[in-house]
Amino acid sequence: MDRLVLWNIDLTLLDVVRVSRDAYAEAFRRVTERPLAALPQLAGRSDSEIFLESLYLNDVPPAADEAADADLLAKYFGELEAAFEARQPELTQRGRLLPGAQEALAAAATLPGLVQSVLTGTIKPNAVRKLQAFGLSQFLDLEIGGYGSDAYPRGSLLLMIRSLAAEKYGKPVADDAVVYVADSCRDVEAAQIGGARCIAVATGRSTVAELREVGADLVVADLSDTTEVVSAIDRLTRLPAGALPAPQDR
Repeated sequence: MDRLVLWNIDLTLLDVVRVSRDAYAEAFRRVTERPLAALPQLAGRSDSEIFLESLYLNDVPPAADEAADADLLAKYFGELEAAFEARQPELTQRGRLLPGAQEALAAAATLPGLVQSVLTGTIKPNAVRKLQAFGLSQFLDLEIGGYGSDAYPRGSLLLMIRSLAAEKYGKPVADDAVVYVADSCRDVEAAQIGGARCIAVATGRSTVAELREVGADLVVADLSDTTEVVSAIDRLTRLPAGALPAPQDR
């Protein structure tokens, strides 16, 4: 392994927002015994962040201490996994693969010395289900991924993934050989914190202009131009530090 590409899942590779919202609501109700009347902004947030902010928005009394908070979050993750598993058939019925996603993953997998994984806000069991439902898991090493069940911000998770990859493959990946492909401004900022370059895809809630403004190395409307996306991955993971071109958009 000489280089590493990390993919966000939701609204970068696929869209299962409606299924996810229903699973969030069921898990929240089971844990708190209250309906999920208000849901926070989802873009760039982890499942743990979404739950904790939902507690505040829905006037759920705070836990007695940090241990109780951790216990409540663990119960929520369990319920969220169960609610999502029950909706597995709905993923392809109510969700969709985004344009060019499978083609981009398949083509990037042919680049020499490159390993692909994920950096996502979704808890691991549900991330795996999403990817398997749309036939994407075959291109990814999910053992070294970063997930919403990990209690770290995405920038720190990126550093953790690099450490896991180095341990598994027996070779550290250089700062200038990691690319994060994602769709939100928070994702671009996470890439910067974690020392990675970023290809931003405007298929989420952030516009091309917003993604470019926060400093993405390349902004594309979607992943449909496989040659452009994979060429950018190849180029960005080969450029030495300090040799980046000016940010672009399309």
